[in-house]
Amino acid sequence: MAENAVGWLEKDDGGVVGGPLIEAGPTGHGLGAARALLVGMLFIQVGGGLQGVLLGVRTESEGFGLAVSGIVMASFFFGFLIGTRLAEHFLAAVGHIRVFAALASMASGVSILHLLWINPAAWALLRMLFGLCIAGVLVVVESWLNDMATNTTRGRLLSMYMVSSMGGLTLGQLLLNGGDPEGFELFVISSVLISAALVPITLSATSAPPLTVPEPLSLRQLITLAPTGVVTAFCAGISHGALLGVGAVYAAYEGLPTSRIALFLVAATAGAIAFQWPIGSLSDRVSRRAVIFAAAAAAAAIAGTLPLVEPGSASSLVLVFCFGGTTFPLYSLAIALTGDWVPSSQLNGASAALVRTAGVGSIIGPVAGGVVMSLTAPWTFFLVLVGAHAVIVAYTGWRIAARDGVPISEQGECLPWPTRASAMAVNLLRRPPIPLRKNGRP
Repeated sequence: MAENAVGWLEKDDGGVVGGPLIEAGPTGHGLGAARALLVGMLFIQVGGGLQGVLLGVRTESEGFGLAVSGIVMASFFFGFLIGTRLAEHFLAAVGHIRVFAALASMASGVSILHLLWINPAAWALLRMLFGLCIAGVLVVVESWLNDMATNTTRGRLLSMYMVSSMGGLTLGQLLLNGGDPEGFELFVISSVLISAALVPITLSATSAPPLTVPEPLSLRQLITLAPTGVVTAFCAGISHGALLGVGAVYAAYEGLPTSRIALFLVAATAGAIAFQWPIGSLSDRVSRRAVIFAAAAAAAAIAGTLPLVEPGSASSLVLVFCFGGTTFPLYSLAIALTGDWVPSSQLNGASAALVRTAGVGSIIGPVAGGVVMSLTAPWTFFLVLVGAHAVIVAYTGWRIAARDGVPISEQGECLPWPTRASAMAVNLLRRPPIPLRKNGRP
């Protein structure tokens, strides 16, 4: 099948085929075919996770200042936000395999270029380019995963994708202990890891899947249909952007050693992996809004307690673990709650709008965190986290009191959602429409 060919409908499995021709796993569920994609995804996230925490530490040692560091780190999320749309355009023009190879190669090169121009303006530009490249790479991976998924494996693929994403991010943060942040070795390792992602995907992918873009839904329509989901996604984006963007900057300014900076961030992402499924499962059995209210209240309370604890101590790491476990599932809960209120025909468009809404919040979070720390003290970083979750608590509590929720028996399933995923991943929530060839045949 030619690279730019469009997938076709198979009558025996109810799915669209035309993705990477990888040997299926022995389970018989078709999940083995995603192995190369998930391995490549893991390499991408490990390299990106290492670069994120490394730059956070280096902005402190290079004397960029807290406010400027926040802007530099927020540039990644800005690039990520616009990268999804650009990737869709390139995919339609030249195909998945070429786009993946080009963007992964560019991301690898950008990692090294940080060593050549050590100044805030250059790093902000490079960080934006890196976010753009990573967004494009994820669009390719998510499009392929969607093409491989059937109605029975779609939820499991999204869960595997979430583990690869958050697990890779965690491993990358741990690699900060593998070298001197002031040297060049860790930049090289980040670049090599991203380049290594090309191997399993480009050697296995012999055809390209159809490009299924979620039907757009305006933000105004979404606010009318599911305002609690919009507020939760936006504020969760602020929290996650601040934590992942300037969490390392905060830890570095508090004087934590490299090993403790890595553990500070790893504790949060490990908590996300540990708590994602239990909280999501609970929300399927009781009122979803009540779970959002409780999780946000717990996250706000934990963030408010952290300034009172010695930075980098064992007790602070336990609190950060619990904070990650309560804040990261809010994104998944927002998408699930929105699905409870939005008609099924608009679910993909609504979920894609939520991804973009959270993306805007992710840009605001690091900037707000950097500015607040710059004007006051590093510990006030946690006030941004408290404020974001307090808004969720206040708004959700008001909605619970003002309007009845969806009956528990009519709630959909809450699936784990990666912290950094593009809008293309929403197709994994349910089977998208079958794409058509140019001649109109499926």
